[in-house]
Amino acid sequence: MEAFSIGWWFVLISLAAWRVTHLFADEDGTGDVVVKLRARLGNSFAGRAMDCFFCISLWIAAPFAFIVARDLLTWCVMWLAISGTVCLLQRATEASDSRSSDRRVRQGEDPDVLLRSETSSAPYGELPTRSAPASGDAPESDEPHLSRYVGIRN
Repeated sequence: MEAFSIGWWFVLISLAAWRVTHLFADEDGTGDVVVKLRARLGNSFAGRAMDCFFCISLWIAAPFAFIVARDLLTWCVMWLAISGTVCLLQRATEASDSRSSDRRVRQGEDPDVLLRSETSSAPYGELPTRSAPASGDAPESDEPHLSRYVGIRN
């Protein structure tokens, strides 16, 4: 480990963590090993985490941070920095990776979602309000309306 500075180790570890995260989140794996693992985990916490690249990046980055960490504070900083770098690498590469965009569209997500429109009069961070229903109309459920803004998948 002494041959490289901590900066080089960070770069190498971040690339390795991105590769492992990409394997678990977006690929089938050799002999469909990852697909079988995902199927086995099903709708459990771990199964849902494997469907989210950014969620699983936290879990993958944690053991990688031990390579450069010498104490708890360094480990915490490296853990978050490696995960953040993995997320940035994914954002930089997903524009050219049409499979991830296609998968999000198949799952019902809009890959180019805006949280609010430029014409919205609602202050930043608040949801736009809907007008009250006319008398005699049944009130609509807010669930589909809210899910567009907070990214909830049905």
